Amino acid sequence: MRLGSGRTELVRSRPVDERRSLSGEESLVVDESPMKTEPIHVPETPRLVREARRWSRHGRTPESIVEPGPGQRSVWRFPRPPAAERVLERVTVEFGGALVADTRGAIRICETASPPTYYLPDADVHRERLRPGAGSSMCEWKGSAVYYDVCVGERVAAQAAWSYPSPFPEYGFLEGHIAFYASRVDRCTVAGDAVTPQAGAFYAGWITPELAGPFKGGPGSEGW
Repeated sequence: MRLGSGRTELVRSRPVDERRSLSGEESLVVDESPMKTEPIHVPETPRLVREARRWSRHGRTPESIVEPGPGQRSVWRFPRPPAAERVLERVTVEFGGALVADTRGAIRICETASPPTYYLPDADVHRERLRPGAGSSMCEWKGSAVYYDVCVGERVAAQAAWSYPSPFPEYGFLEGHIAFYASRVDRCTVAGDAVTPQAGAFYAGWITPELAGPFKGGPGSEGW
């Protein structure tokens, strides 16, 4: 994708699935992931339409976007509002020499410009290694989040995990799931691959080999 003369051009080397986003803008979604996933339906509601149109008016695009290689997908083909997928591959979280979570039923949220965030079922998280953390935050898509500290022995990772106890209805399937900052624990894996944390203090996406960027979170990426 190249930016010039006030327009963005996507350089295509393979077919993609094209559809219109809720904002009325063209959204390009490609699923060439080598991972085993299942789509989760996110209903189109007036609230999501309003948020998508706001992003359409104010969002920015970088000057250059990496064309995905074989078996890759571009985060710039993820939509707003975010798409959701159930990941059937093994997903793990480790801290302090202990396994904090281990599942084959994670949900990942795929939003424009960012690597996905992974939400793991409560049943597959060692809740005894979590304690309520300080602070809260609000996501325009998903609702109000609460935070947890991850504790193993004498080690504590403050605000290393979060959940949506009462998510907005469109993302109600996230209730009973917990997400983790890869940057605040020792190791996260997806399908056996170690995750690279998304840059930035707030963002919590997991970068895996299947993804092509650039990724939101680094210097100069505000508003992507």
